[in-house]
Amino acid sequence: MKNAVHFGAGNIGRGFIGKLLADADVEVTFADVDAPLVDQLSHKQEYKVKVVGTECKIDTVSHVTAVNSASDDVIERMVHTDLVTTAVGPNVLDIIAKTIATGIAKRFEAGNEAPLNIIACENMVRGTTHLKGEVYKHLDTSLHAKADELIGFVDSAVDRIVPPAEAANDDPLEVTVESFSEWIVDEQQFKGEIPRIDGMETTNNLMAFVERKLFTLNTGHCITAYLGCLKGHRTIREAIEDPEIHADVKQAMSESGEVLIRRYDFDRDMHNAYIEKILGRFANPYLVDEVDRVGRQPIRKLGPNDRLVKPLLGTIEYGTENQALLKGIAAALKYTSSEDPQAIELQTSLKEHGVRKTVAHYTGLAIDSEEVAKIEAIYASL
Repeated sequence: MKNAVHFGAGNIGRGFIGKLLADADVEVTFADVDAPLVDQLSHKQEYKVKVVGTECKIDTVSHVTAVNSASDDVIERMVHTDLVTTAVGPNVLDIIAKTIATGIAKRFEAGNEAPLNIIACENMVRGTTHLKGEVYKHLDTSLHAKADELIGFVDSAVDRIVPPAEAANDDPLEVTVESFSEWIVDEQQFKGEIPRIDGMETTNNLMAFVERKLFTLNTGHCITAYLGCLKGHRTIREAIEDPEIHADVKQAMSESGEVLIRRYDFDRDMHNAYIEKILGRFANPYLVDEVDRVGRQPIRKLGPNDRLVKPLLGTIEYGTENQALLKGIAAALKYTSSEDPQAIELQTSLKEHGVRKTVAHYTGLAIDSEEVAKIEAIYASL
């Protein structure tokens, strides 16, 4: 594989997927709407990534360029590219779907019948399958059969903590990432040969890994943030170093972990080690990740298929312990931010409709369920 078009030149795009591709000697074209960022990337054609773990090192990513994702340039790149990846955020996938559909149509028009694989690297379950549905809405129905044959829409699970750039940093392209990264793709969905990229793992059981990450990293991360907000902590590291929060978060991850062990037959000792590894990642001294950033968009995070309620539904299914998960949901209801429309909407609903109706509305839990009653009681005690 020689080149890739990557939608999203933000911190995650540059620090995670873009870096892995470039490290594998793939020439990466970033596509983004941020004109100054695109100008700088296309001018410098390299950037620095600060990788922080037990120690701190700086890597230089080169052989990259950038185009505006609203321009014809990105369509032209798609005609000839070997791979398309995204790191734009779940809400933006629907927006770029039309561009991707146009690129596929132009590719066919130009007579390029080489297989093309598209991988959405987003914090969502089966994000690429969702993207495919949106792309096909914009792709002429006469091209659907050909796209089914030549275009692979490959679901993935991604995991790497990439905090916002430090304000004091005078290089706008430099990004900081943790040393841990995980990019797992569904090997059954590729068209043609599966590209060999260091750091990209293949599996035939993707949902096990999607849910492992969602129920462990994402669940633990947001509960750390919501409990941290309640106790006045500023960063995830400060919050997880609070013994009471650490105990609650570890317990919540153990509760969601019990669901994973029963559902996917994960090895218990290995999963417990995975939990400990994630708790260690939250305490990384080099990562300054604010609780407000991790807690934002609480309504999305309270959705029935997201990081708080989906593991809770698993505990109901298996009849297992869920007290710490219920506390995490109650803490999410307490999250306030004058700059977050979802936080404002959530607080308005709580004032106007009360806890039970609000919880039932946003989580899909039955209003008269035992779980909603417990959430209400915990909310009152926080």
